[in-house]
Amino acid sequence: MLNAARIAELKEEVGEDDFEEVFELFCEEVEDVLQELSTNTDLAEKLHFLKGSAMNLGFDAVGDLCRAEEARLKADPAASIDIAAIQQAYTLSKSCLLG
Repeated sequence: MLNAARIAELKEEVGEDDFEEVFELFCEEVEDVLQELSTNTDLAEKLHFLKGSAMNLGFDAVGDLCRAEEARLKADPAASIDIAAIQQAYTLSKSCLLG
């Protein structure tokens, strides 16, 4: 679910205090984009953003789901994406990191 090595690397790069700020900003941005997914506009762009952000912060499960949904949209632009699965993976990952 989480990439502990990436999280540790990021904490080392930016420091513990700045990591908290990065994490808070990440959560705000991701939660905004997750809400925007329901609008069905620019889905590929939003999934790409979520994928990159999630992988950068070590939220591998979220990144993997976004990658899969992005590929599905590329194969079939009319496909519907599983927003609930992405939301659930984000919520679980966030809980794991905080808990």
